[in-house]
Amino acid sequence: MLKYTLKRLLFMIPSILIITFLTFFIMSKSAGSPGSVALGMQASKEDIAAYNHAIGYDRPLLVRYGDYMLGAVQGDLGESYKAQLPVSKVLLPKFPITCKLAILAVLLSALIGIPIGVLAAVRKGSIADTGVTVVSLVLASMPGFWLALLMMLLFSLKLGLLPTFGLGTWKNYVMPLTTLSLPSAAYVARMVRITMINELSSDYVRTARAKGAGPARIVFLHVLRNALVPVITTLGMNFAGLLGGAVIVEQVFGLPGVGQEILNAINAKDSPIVLGSTIILSLLYMVIMLVMDLINALLNPKIRDNLG
Repeated sequence: MLKYTLKRLLFMIPSILIITFLTFFIMSKSAGSPGSVALGMQASKEDIAAYNHAIGYDRPLLVRYGDYMLGAVQGDLGESYKAQLPVSKVLLPKFPITCKLAILAVLLSALIGIPIGVLAAVRKGSIADTGVTVVSLVLASMPGFWLALLMMLLFSLKLGLLPTFGLGTWKNYVMPLTTLSLPSAAYVARMVRITMINELSSDYVRTARAKGAGPARIVFLHVLRNALVPVITTLGMNFAGLLGGAVIVEQVFGLPGVGQEILNAINAKDSPIVLGSTIILSLLYMVIMLVMDLINALLNPKIRDNLG
């Protein structure tokens, strides 16, 4: 397993290089320049050109990319054109909000989706199973922004129970968490149901029944453990995706997280913020997926043997 871990860590290097180069290339070819972002559109062309020359923006793209990656390896992600601050000082204060939102949303989706999926699998073909399937399909296909607007209309405008914007108390997290967790919980429930049904027809389940094991012991001690292997991977992917993909929720509910900061940086052509967030989020995603694979290997001996 150590050899597999080291190999995965080495594979991160070319992956990061490809991702950052594509981001660097796209941002460099987009309209606008660092000078226009930092000095504003009211600045003269001469001042903008002088600023771009001072930071080396007029050099060849590959040279600028090489210098940027050399600094990134040393921990320097550049300076925001708009805020005139190091990228780390702009992004790091945003991460606690997004991380809290992502962690709670993943936990909530697991707490909702796993029991419902188990219930649907154990009672396959029943009214409960049909209801879970229908509700899961509806929630999984529902756009996040539409669900957010519906909840704002009901719980804020109609009932006046929850705030619609910003941070303050725990009430500010209720609707964002619901928006993020319900579709994910629906997907988790469907996955648990499918994997549980497959596992329930396995040979080891028939052997356990023949030895006199009760239904609860079979479901929770044997079947659920194997059925959770793909679910854990899905939850890990959801968590990694939410770290940078909760843009819609943060935008709708006015949460000052990483997603909203990235969106603002893209609109402002603030390349250092976009590149810095790309590197951080890509590394986090790869590390999280590696951790999920290792957890799956610990839960499933067959996977562990394949990893070597």
